[in-house]
Amino acid sequence: MTITTVQSEADVQGILALQQANLRKNVSVDVQLNQGFVTVEHDPAVLTRMNQAAPSIIAKEDDRVVGYALTMLPEFGADVPELLPLFALIDSLSYADKPLSSYAYYVMGQVCVADGYRGQQVFDRMFRHHQEVYGDRFRLLITDISANNSRSLRAHTRVGFQELHSFYDPAIGETWVVVLWDWQK
Repeated sequence: MTITTVQSEADVQGILALQQANLRKNVSVDVQLNQGFVTVEHDPAVLTRMNQAAPSIIAKEDDRVVGYALTMLPEFGADVPELLPLFALIDSLSYADKPLSSYAYYVMGQVCVADGYRGQQVFDRMFRHHQEVYGDRFRLLITDISANNSRSLRAHTRVGFQELHSFYDPAIGETWVVVLWDWQK
């Protein structure tokens, strides 16, 4: 298995296929509770543009994408309607007594590891690769995670994210936890 960046349209299609297989609406409640899930269904054209601007990190076995951690620059915030509340919140929050928006940051647009590859440090390796690729350009990596996705919350904490804020989204009836990873700590 290799950890690399998106380099082709086939890689983008591999992300979309893995995303479909792990969308909350496509997995059982048991899988959601024990293995996690993803919530946002990315538009293929938007995902392609995101990867042209800043390639996402992927795990590949042979030519198959078995994991991804999406790089989402702030300028793409309006292109994914489900993430508009997160970007609005980022503009209102502070970290270390400074507005979050004053930092060089990007958002983890989504992370997923294929069934059969979980528990093998794929998640950790993809995040380390994020830091290697983008650590000299950005200080913070920010995302939000459903409070119902305990596996994802634990994994993000394990690699270095810390909780910054939580909020309830009445539109979907769910609590979200905003986490960040400060690469200067």
